Amino acid sequence: MAKKAMVEREKKRQRLVEKYAAKRAALKEIANDESKPMEERFKARLKLAKLPRNSSPTRLHNRCQLTGRPHGYYRKLKVSRIALRELGSTGQAPGLVKSSW
Repeated sequence: MAKKAMVEREKKRQRLVEKYAAKRAALKEIANDESKPMEERFKARLKLAKLPRNSSPTRLHNRCQLTGRPHGYYRKLKVSRIALRELGSTGQAPGLVKSSW
């Protein structure tokens, strides 16, 4: 139950990042522009700080789409190593065969 909640939380963060991306980029450009007066740059930094915390791209984390596991994540497949092994064992991942020696 908690695993699906983490996947949903990550999706919500992704939506927030996409929603605020343009606004965040514009404020960062103003804040880092040395030709602008210091007061204007400071106001841009304050507005940037007031944006939702989860709208920052650094808050995103790769998670397995099946289990919500954050570690051992295969980017191309969007699943963790454990979920991939399980899919291979049950024959649900095409071209993947569980082997042991």
